[in-house]
Amino acid sequence: MRRIISLILIAIVALGIALSLIHIPWGTPKTKVGNYYINKGREQTGAANIVTSVVVNYRGFDTLGEVTVLFIAAVGVSAVFATRKKKIKKEIEPSSLILNTGCRFLFPLILFFGAYIFIHGHLTPGGGFQGGAVIASAFLLTYLGCQGRRISERRNKITESLSGLVFVVVGLIGLAVGGHYFLYNFLPKGNLLSLLSAGIIPIIYIAIGFKVGSEISGIIDKLMEESR
Repeated sequence: MRRIISLILIAIVALGIALSLIHIPWGTPKTKVGNYYINKGREQTGAANIVTSVVVNYRGFDTLGEVTVLFIAAVGVSAVFATRKKKIKKEIEPSSLILNTGCRFLFPLILFFGAYIFIHGHLTPGGGFQGGAVIASAFLLTYLGCQGRRISERRNKITESLSGLVFVVVGLIGLAVGGHYFLYNFLPKGNLLSLLSAGIIPIIYIAIGFKVGSEISGIIDKLMEESR
């Protein structure tokens, strides 16, 4: 009986997936919205990366919501650990010379690579979320390899707050200047494929990169502290 029920459920799920795949416009986009973004995106936003145009410009308010969700998650982790009893700190076995040296050598390079990703998000694949995650991985490497080192909680909170403030302020300035919508691209778009182009998009991506990097780093800090 269980096998029959399982087969029926699998068949229903398979049918649902098949019906969903049938309605997906494979190949050339057939939707008006998709065609509009592809044909008008570069001209209207000045960003060579169409994905960036959609994420930061056309649906920038949604991106603010996504960053807010990550912020709430970070606050939730801090709140959970704040209610737990503090454990007696154990003595940490020092890492090997090779691991410690490699950690110190790679840390600034990973930070530089993460910054490169979100600074060039309007030109190449990547952006604030990806660059911020790479930056957070540098701090994770520090915790694993350079044991005993921690991020400055005060500086991390200041960075997170200022980057979020920049995001909101730029959006409000666009609303006040343009009078159309939040995150209106009010700065000159510059020349396509140049670093100083796409108006406010690079500024927003830099703010997102720092905010995501600081929030994930803060979560990693709390988790690593709890595990010791």
